[in-house]
Amino acid sequence: MSSAFRKAAKSGQRPHRERAQPARRQKLGLLEKKKDYKLRANDYHKKQNALRALQKKALEKNPDEFYFKMIRAELQDGVHKIKQPKDEVTPEQVKLMRTQDIKYVEMKRVAEAKKIERLKSELHLLDAAGKKPSKHVFFFDSKKEVQEFDIVTHLDTVPELVDRVYNRPTVSTLQNKALKGATDPAHLKKLAQQRKNQYDLLKQRIEREKAMFVVAQKIQTRKDLLDKTHKVKVKKETTNGPAIYKFKFQRKR
Repeated sequence: MSSAFRKAAKSGQRPHRERAQPARRQKLGLLEKKKDYKLRANDYHKKQNALRALQKKALEKNPDEFYFKMIRAELQDGVHKIKQPKDEVTPEQVKLMRTQDIKYVEMKRVAEAKKIERLKSELHLLDAAGKKPSKHVFFFDSKKEVQEFDIVTHLDTVPELVDRVYNRPTVSTLQNKALKGATDPAHLKKLAQQRKNQYDLLKQRIEREKAMFVVAQKIQTRKDLLDKTHKVKVKKETTNGPAIYKFKFQRKR
């Protein structure tokens, strides 16, 4: 126990403890305290040694020495920064890359178009809900025929099959052959849902094919802009189409 603590203990007074340095002021350096003299001395000698090492390195440096950072570095706000090299691409290389991009997008678009045609052939462009996409109009010569018109008799089928726009057999066909396909309402509802899902997929593929077509047009436009021919923009680029330019006519051999 130190003498200060012994005296404080004998006199009954509270011993004095030195206040620690706040964390927010540590960046300003060490406090002027007796017990910190060793830390301050070490810090001072460390900085002096670093300065002497830098001075020695500067004196021993060859003024004619060359290294590549000399031409790749620049001074910004007192700090040396390495210049980032720019990509060196010739106009011919850019045109070739544009051509490859167009070929890839066009390949994907053609594949999407083939899938669309296959879906259309499978669905036969039937409505998903089983309803007529358009009205079926019947023509008559007199009002009496209109009043006496019976759609079941006219179509020669049974009332249960009148609402169908496909697979609607006549009465004679039903008498000679059994009705093929699903007849259970639950099964018919399931088939209608599957057909609806197929139409939703067809719609998505059509939209994707249109988007790829627009992308291919925009890439082709950017490729054409690499030409040095004088051109004037006629229409701005939109999400549904590329920009339109009018090029000066040049006769080529």
